[in-house]
Formats: sequence, structure tokens, C-alpha cells
Amino acid sequence: MSMTYIDGDMLKKAFIGAANLLVKNKEKVNELNVFPVPDGDTGTNMSLTMISAVKQISNLDKYGVGEVAVAASNGSLMGARGNSGVILSQLFRGFSNGLKGKDTVDVVGIAQAFKMASDTAYKAVMKPTEGTILTVARECADYGSTLAKEEKDILVFLEKVIKHGNKTLNKTPDMLPVLKDAGVVDAGGKGLMVVLTGAYNAITFKESVDLDSFKSEPIEPETVSQEIDFADIKYGYCTEFMINTSNEDYERFRDDISDYGDSLLVVGGENLIKVHIHTNNPGEVLEKALKIGELNDIKIDNMRYQHKHIMDEEEYEELTESEDESKKYSFITVSVGDGLDNIFNELNVDYIIPGGQTMNPSTEDILNAIEKVKGENIIILPNNGNIILAADQAKALSDKNVYVFPTKTIPEGIAGLLSFDKEIDVRENLENMQEAVKDVITGQVTYSVRDSEINDKKINKDDIIGISQGDIMCNGNDIEEVSFELLKDIVNEDSSLITIFYGNEIEEKQAMKLSERLETEFEDFDIELVYGGQPLYYYIFSIE
Repeated sequence: MSMTYIDGDMLKKAFIGAANLLVKNKEKVNELNVFPVPDGDTGTNMSLTMISAVKQISNLDKYGVGEVAVAASNGSLMGARGNSGVILSQLFRGFSNGLKGKDTVDVVGIAQAFKMASDTAYKAVMKPTEGTILTVARECADYGSTLAKEEKDILVFLEKVIKHGNKTLNKTPDMLPVLKDAGVVDAGGKGLMVVLTGAYNAITFKESVDLDSFKSEPIEPETVSQEIDFADIKYGYCTEFMINTSNEDYERFRDDISDYGDSLLVVGGENLIKVHIHTNNPGEVLEKALKIGELNDIKIDNMRYQHKHIMDEEEYEELTESEDESKKYSFITVSVGDGLDNIFNELNVDYIIPGGQTMNPSTEDILNAIEKVKGENIIILPNNGNIILAADQAKALSDKNVYVFPTKTIPEGIAGLLSFDKEIDVRENLENMQEAVKDVITGQVTYSVRDSEINDKKINKDDIIGISQGDIMCNGNDIEEVSFELLKDIVNEDSSLITIFYGNEIEEKQAMKLSERLETEFEDFDIELVYGGQPLYYYIFSIE
């Protein structure tokens, strides 16, 4: 079997095959995270990003390779989760630029698209690290560029590129000592090789592919809550759709439909506009959209027959609509755990995105939050290093005045908010917040999901582990003992306050016992005990 070019149908199969294989192998990719923590989520983030990409592809009717690649780019852009998902979306963005306007593509064209994919992803990351998904992508692209000069069969080309990519992946531990210490290859790089392998399997018919397997289906309304007062819902229909259009002026279209409702989100991509609006006249909105292009992925939900949590969102919107439109600042933060949510509410955060250590929000989740808040200046606190890139991507897609303050932990987010002064300008505030975060040390206590060896520490599956500033500091069999040892390791002479946030698996009396022990050990410290309710992490410590 040989093949000299790929058409739109074949590329569509390739993307769907890639998504299928990644979904099947997401847990294997998750297990490659350097830290053996229970929220290792590279595979989950990449597979959810991939699903978002192929949902866009599955709803195409007429297409060449250019249209398929654009749909994948737009879908992955909005659905990107975590750093690995954002980088994957940027790879698809560059790939789509390389195939723009083409009905079919040969080996030379695929090689050029791979090169543009790698270049685009590198540019998207401020400080690229070798030994990661970026390295694997670049090596595949560079090898492909050389190979395309002599190889004309696409299947042979892809087979050789994948073989070279896997060799590169196996070398990643030699490029990143932290991978070698953990005894794993790079998780993102592995995810990328699964994507390429799934695509190859699909176009060589090694795996059967259902072209409609990811097609969007209408969402059935949930059970009616008797507590909802339907009359309180100002706009009854949550309306979402995509416009395939050559019209790049999505801002004008947003202005044209702004009077039809609220919760309006209009985002432009490559030949695509994504629209979300709460309205009483979905038909009129769709008619306006039809004037500028073809519609797909249409979803209209009657919110008066939805579950109570949608009503809660409406109540929030009514509340924010009644606020002063000239509000100077709005805060968006990411949080997981009802106790932590309460803390952020008390600190006047305008919108809390659920997620963090157990589920990274997508670019679209963050964009929706940006749209809902009213401040002249919007400050996002990701509170997780794996959410910062998605927040940056949402910022780039929004036309509002958005600042991403790159907090990596919950304690950093709280410290930043506590230092905020609404009377001074945003730049000075961001500088003050940065100074406040510098003085915070975060500690976390969780459990290991696999045997590992990090920093010459042998860690067994199910060990309790203490983590701080990107290192596993200690491990053992007892939650309190590991917590105590961790704090002794990370407290320094400049510290004076230890705040204990205990999770949903820790009882209050258990947390109080640890608090009392710390008061004895650290006599000169103030010890605060706070219910966080976070999953997976028994304790989060803030040391200031």
C-alpha cells in the first residue's frame, strides 16, 4: 500500500484516530508525570483538548485538508487545558497555517506543516525547555523536512517520522535530569507520539474510524428543580454556535447581536467565529449569523428547564448586572474545595472557576469567566502552574483589559489578593502582589500513585509525600509525621505565620492535633487552622 497525498477525508480520519488512541492511553500518559502525585493530568488534558479539536472536525460537511486543519486548530484553541493542551493547540495552529487553502497535501506539504507547527508552538512558550513535547515536535519536524527531499510515499514518511520521534522521546530523560531521576520519559512528548501513531493507524486502516464518532449531539435538559422561579430568568435560551466565514470582523458581529441578550461571548479564529449568548430570540440571532457565513455545532438550551445550578449562574449575572458598570477591578481565580472557595469569596473575588489540581479549566472556561465580570481591569489568578498558559491564551483572545498574575499555588493567590489595594493603579498593584508572593512558601501533602525515585529518595506507591516549591521533600507512612517533617524542612528564620488548609479527607480533630503539635514546636509562630475542603491533598500549608 502506498499513498502520495492526503485528502480531507483522510486527514479527518487521521485526527479522529489520533483522538481515539489518546483517549485510550490517557492514563498511561498521566502516569508519566514526574511527580507520582494523584493529580498527574497530562494525558487527561491532552485528550480533552484533542476531543475539542475533533468535535469541530466531525461537524464539517464539505472540506479539504485546509478546512479540516482549521477546524482542529479552532477546536483545540478553545478546548485547550493545561500546559500540554495549550502547546498541542499551538501545534495544530501552526499545522493549519501550513495547510491553509489546500484540498490535498503531499509529503513536502506535510513536512512544511510539521515545521510550521513546531515553530508556532516554540513561539507560544516564553521559556521553552528541552526534553519536553516541544523537543519531540521539533525533532519530528526537522527530520521530516530532510526526509521529504527523497521520500514521496506519505505512509513511509509518517512511519519513519514516528520512529524518529519515539527515539527522541526515549532520549528526553538525558535532556532533563528530573525525568531521569523519576525514571520516565516526558509525558507531553509521549502524548504527541500517541497522537501521531493514532493518526497513522487510522489512515493505514489498522484501526477502524467512525467519522461521526465525535459529532456534537443535542444536550437533553436536566431534571427540573422545584426551587427555580422561572420568572426570574431574564433571557431563557442559552444559544451557542459556530460560523464558518471568511469575514474576519467578529467584533462587528458581536456589536450587531449585543442587544439581543447577555452573557455574550464572540471569539474569532481562522475562518471561524464562536458565539455564546443568553437570549429570548435565538432565531433572530441565528438569522444575523447566516448573513455572514454557514452555521454548525448549534446548541440551544431552554434554561427555564435546566437544573438549579444554571439558575444560580443567572442569579449571579443579575447581581453583576446591578453592580456599578464603572467598577475598576474584577478578580477571577481558580479554586477547588468549598472551604477555599469561601476564602476567595471573602477576599472579594468576582468569579471562581472550579478546577486546579484535579481538573485544569480550558481556555474557553477562562474566556467565559472574563466575559461575565464587569471590571475595567480584570486580574486572573490561576493558582496552578499548569493553568497559566491557558489563562494567557484566554487573555490573548479577549478584547478586555486582562492581566494574568501567574500564581502557582493557592497560598500565592491568597497572598496576592491580601496585598491588593483598589485605590492604586493596576501596575503598582501587580508589583505589590509580586512582592507579597515572593514571601510565601507553599507546602503540600498528598500520596504517591507509583513507585519512584526523586532526589535520591526512594518513594513507594501509596507513600505519603510532602512537596514544596517543585520538590518532594519527604515521604513516609503517616500523614501527620510527613506534614511535621515537611514544615520543619521549609520554615525559615524569616517566617512567622503558618496557615494550615486541611482537605476533605481530613477530620477537624485530626487537623487540630497537628495544629497543636506545631504550636509546641514553633513557639514564636502564629498558627492558623482553616478548612480548605480540597480533594487529593490532605494539607496545603502557607508559610509567611
